[in-house]
Amino acid sequence: MTEYEIVVIPGDGIGPEVVDAALAVLKECETRYGLKLNYTFRDFSADLYRRTGRKITAADMDEIGKADAVLFGAMGLPDVRGPEGLELGAQVEMRAHYGLFSSLRPVRLFPGVESPVKAKNVDMLVIRETSEGMFAGLADKHEPSDESASDRMTITRATCEKLFDVAFSQARARRKRGTPGHVTLLHKSNALRSNVLMEKVFDEIAAKNDDIGSAKFYIDAGSMYMVTDPERYDVVVTENIFGDIVSEIAAGLVGGLGVAPSADVSLTHGVFQPSHGSAPDIAGKGIANPTAMILSAAMMLEWLGERRGDDRCAKVAQNIQSAIESALATGPRARDLGGTAGTQEVVDAVISALPA
Repeated sequence: MTEYEIVVIPGDGIGPEVVDAALAVLKECETRYGLKLNYTFRDFSADLYRRTGRKITAADMDEIGKADAVLFGAMGLPDVRGPEGLELGAQVEMRAHYGLFSSLRPVRLFPGVESPVKAKNVDMLVIRETSEGMFAGLADKHEPSDESASDRMTITRATCEKLFDVAFSQARARRKRGTPGHVTLLHKSNALRSNVLMEKVFDEIAAKNDDIGSAKFYIDAGSMYMVTDPERYDVVVTENIFGDIVSEIAAGLVGGLGVAPSADVSLTHGVFQPSHGSAPDIAGKGIANPTAMILSAAMMLEWLGERRGDDRCAKVAQNIQSAIESALATGPRARDLGGTAGTQEVVDAVISALPA
């Protein structure tokens, strides 16, 4: 039996609560299906920084990077900021350190969950580039000023090629599960020089993957289509900030961030976390929806299964996803989905729905 070393970073706010929920499901899966996951817990929360001034370092990330995967809760507190005025978030540092260029953000309208739009078959994967774009200049020298400030957008061919290879590979894999097998680029090449290059590279990669359909829209029009006709999308790929925004639009179509998982991956490393933030206003109340965190844990197992050729991992990931679907269809449902269930009730429902 393969054993996996998992680093767990609970974070701030509801992060520890939803991480505990996901771990409860994973531990049940270990018992039922014979998985072996070893956990190491690390604290790089904004609260730790507030209390001690300690935040994640390159040495920390080198050590964490030896693990098979990272399970990440949620990080950041609105009133805890670094010297440059930005919120603390170890996930940003990890993206840069590990070269996590691709954030996979699937959304699906589950039976029993209402959508605010007139669509019944919303099932898409938004792929957000996470290592450059509008985040490229985060480490640039910054001169504080009350008169002007700027951020740098940089797009490189090397990252685009990797990103679009992932997008077409994901579309091909999704087609085996019943989706159309199609990739759409959202960009702004009519106004941004960097996006001219992005579009050019996309066209080149699309030509090499002519078994997969493709399309391109300007980000403004494409965002409108996401709301008016979301069923047209299968895999959507785009720049860092654009992806941050449209992935949350996509989540809003299927019930919100409480059911929106994500995986930040490179060719060698993976960090798995819900798309939602730390929500400190509801922390400690036992009402946070843990579904996105549990689905992120399932994505972690699926990724490990693919990388290690471990069919057991892949099957357990499918079992967790099936249990989530069953629990959402029958209830109880969390409050953000119109129900009354607390965090533990959702966990219990998911565990009860796991296949024997």
